[in-house]
Amino acid sequence: MKTWNSAAVPDIPGHGGPLRVQDSATGVPQVVHPEGGKAGLYVCGITPYDATHMGHAATYVTFDLVVRVWQDAGLDVTYVQNVTDVDEPLLERAERDGLDWQDLAAGQIDLFREDMEALRVLAPQHYVGAVEGIPDDVTAVQQLLATGTAYSLPIETTGAGDVGQDVYLDLATQPSFGSVSGWSRDQMTEVFAERGGDPQREGKRDAFDPLLWRAHRKGEPHWDGADLGDGRPGWHIECTTIALRYLGESFAIQGGGTDLIFPHHEMSAVQARALTGQPFAGTYVHQAMVGLDGEKMSKSKGNLVLVSALRRDGVDPMAIRLALLGQHYREPWDWTDEILRSAVERLAAWRAAVAGDQATPDQHGEERESEPVPVVAEIRAALADDLNAPAALRSVDEWARGGAGGDRATIVAAIDALLGVSL
Repeated sequence: MKTWNSAAVPDIPGHGGPLRVQDSATGVPQVVHPEGGKAGLYVCGITPYDATHMGHAATYVTFDLVVRVWQDAGLDVTYVQNVTDVDEPLLERAERDGLDWQDLAAGQIDLFREDMEALRVLAPQHYVGAVEGIPDDVTAVQQLLATGTAYSLPIETTGAGDVGQDVYLDLATQPSFGSVSGWSRDQMTEVFAERGGDPQREGKRDAFDPLLWRAHRKGEPHWDGADLGDGRPGWHIECTTIALRYLGESFAIQGGGTDLIFPHHEMSAVQARALTGQPFAGTYVHQAMVGLDGEKMSKSKGNLVLVSALRRDGVDPMAIRLALLGQHYREPWDWTDEILRSAVERLAAWRAAVAGDQATPDQHGEERESEPVPVVAEIRAALADDLNAPAALRSVDEWARGGAGGDRATIVAAIDALLGVSL
């Protein structure tokens, strides 16, 4: 699948330090600077049945910072993101609105790309649709069946006596289950059904066993599953196989919103371990939920503030980005008009500072050396410390209020390269 276009990242003098982030799986800070100079990042993408809301935007801006910090520290980054371009919510929305599900998906994916470009989110090297990954899913499910870690359940598929086979992972064979979320079974039960699980499915060995392959039902899209029969993959297996194909058996960071910790990231990891015998991601990083009027912003609730709508209303995308950067990624927050107003004012103040004299001469009338520049070091240090973007923004605020001294060209380039904000 075609990705979007990335804005060029300016070169700036020096390098940042190693990234330290909070690992959601262990609850403790962890330095993530892989040996060998290569870092892999997998971030779960959208299900394209509605446009990019602020919860989405916050997630992708957060992991854009991860990429920028890693690159500034000298790492070679491979960034992979999926798009769930076939799934129940997409099919249900298309049916509700009288649209072809493929047309709905294509239109929303295009809009998402436009939003990401406007927000200057660096594009993943691999942007992969779930449909593209189906051959790998089939191979993986066949392997799990062959090793006895998966099982089939018969299902009447057409109402005319035709029987297919749904396939589930047998979690009883997987001792690592629960290690990503750390949740109790009671906690899992509270959300499993509403987050795409089917705990009441008759015949399942465990209520939480994840669906690997869904046999073709009448009226649903389906693909050739070889000896699995026609059907389509379950939600979690798509991310497992995409990550394994493009990042290998283990990689540095798995990212997404906190609503993906369970079941999605839990299941993606346990499935990968069943396939490879190796841990999946080394570190799990999660963006906290963004709300509106005290409720989580979500498509199901319909309480969405859309990036595309703000852009149509003439809001500068850099102000939207600054509004997102002004909140620490691990703290839940509510979108408000005041947050956006403050971001618009911050952007104007920064641009006013840049619009002043473009260099500060020394006593000999020459421009000062580009290093050291304290504000650049402060931005680097803040971002390396658990992606503390609010602290980085405050450093730029102080620089702008202090007369915007220093090597202005270097500072503007650093704001662009490290924060993704174009002045």
